[in-house]
Amino acid sequence: MDLIGFIIICIKVVVVFAATMLAVMGMIYAERRISAFIQHRLGPNRVGPKGLFQPLADGLKFLMKEDIIPAAVNKPLYLLAPAMLLIPALMTFAVIPFGSSLTLFGRQISLQVADINIGVLYILALTSVGVYGIVLAGWSSNSKYPLLGGLRSSAQLISYELAMGLAIVAIVLMTGSLRLNDIVTSQQGHLFSWYVFKQPVAFLIFLIAVYAETNRLPFDLAEAEQELVGGYHTEYSSMKFAMFFMAEYANMITAAALTVTLFFGGWDIPFVDEAAMGNWGALLSGIAFILKTAFFLFLYIWVRWTFPRFRYDQLMNLGWKVMLPLALLNIFITGGILTIIS
Repeated sequence: MDLIGFIIICIKVVVVFAATMLAVMGMIYAERRISAFIQHRLGPNRVGPKGLFQPLADGLKFLMKEDIIPAAVNKPLYLLAPAMLLIPALMTFAVIPFGSSLTLFGRQISLQVADINIGVLYILALTSVGVYGIVLAGWSSNSKYPLLGGLRSSAQLISYELAMGLAIVAIVLMTGSLRLNDIVTSQQGHLFSWYVFKQPVAFLIFLIAVYAETNRLPFDLAEAEQELVGGYHTEYSSMKFAMFFMAEYANMITAAALTVTLFFGGWDIPFVDEAAMGNWGALLSGIAFILKTAFFLFLYIWVRWTFPRFRYDQLMNLGWKVMLPLALLNIFITGGILTIIS
């Protein structure tokens, strides 16, 4: 890699990181405004026009709050846990393509931080690492409520990660590649090329599983304020608590972007040849990707403020007795059809 290529990668890393942080702030604001609309409240409307600067005020508040560390915690692990949750959440977006290629100064620049052949495995590996942050936060706090939250979360993530992985396997079977760019390319052409139409069962399984993976309602048993006070982050305050908060929203953004990439054509616009349009096509593809991702982020909020929380036995029954057998059956049917066609 030459020096210019290295600089381009560094610029892409900075841009993606900044965009993710801005999206986290936007999601915090959107969640408050949409939930207020659903509940016939006003929501944030004091800090800035229409309360637009409320996320900045929240961040400033976290910075200024006293950082309390309980006396009986396992301090190294207690301090490490928030970073172990936030860092994988930010790293996962690196392999997701968010647009077609730009051409600047005679050099073609892909709108993706890292184009690796095992992009799907990379994402699954990092999402698996994230659970360690939650478990360590629960155990190191030396308190019963965080410990119960951590144990719940580990069982929940293991249960639903199996179904999520098997739903992705069906897409990999149809594409023949673990590279996310290949998955996007295989969905180009027309609207019904999207895998949401070819694999509707896999899409439903994946959508439900990512809600459980991100600990969002109706799957937020790891926090469950009515039972566990705050779950795994009960004993955290100040910026360490804010890191858990940011990790949750960063995971939501990555999950929404991955849903778009796997099932809704990624950055592709049906019946439009983005490559033939040059840089304008790259711009349009980036806007299309943002709009698709924004829809699924809105769906996250809508579901949270619409459905009640599952009981824990219902959560486990859904994961092991419904979604896992359904995902396995979908793989067998997909494999059989592909074998017959070939």
